[in-house]
Amino acid sequence: MSQTQTDTVPPGGIDYIAVEESPQFQTLKRKHRSFVWPLTVAFLVWYFAYVLLSSFARDFMAQHVWGDLTVGLLFGLGQFVTTFAITMAYVGYANRKLDPDSQRIREELEQHEASA
Repeated sequence: MSQTQTDTVPPGGIDYIAVEESPQFQTLKRKHRSFVWPLTVAFLVWYFAYVLLSSFARDFMAQHVWGDLTVGLLFGLGQFVTTFAITMAYVGYANRKLDPDSQRIREELEQHEASA
């Protein structure tokens, strides 16, 4: 550890930079990114497709599907459904994959702090 790093860590405290660089934390970040980025890209493509279709394919979006229900209205409501589905999927993923790892890291840090 360099002199500047030892100066910033309080006596008996936690070196958060070392924690961030630890293999356990890097694995946690990798798991998080591997779930979040693909869903973010997919949702943004879906969202911009909706916006572009609304702007440039008005006849398509105005087609009636059933009664006064149009393709555009279904796509717009689909944005809400997609948002809730992504949120529920992320919560389930975090509960199963991220929370156990973060809990282990937290417990290690609390043990280190208690023993200091």
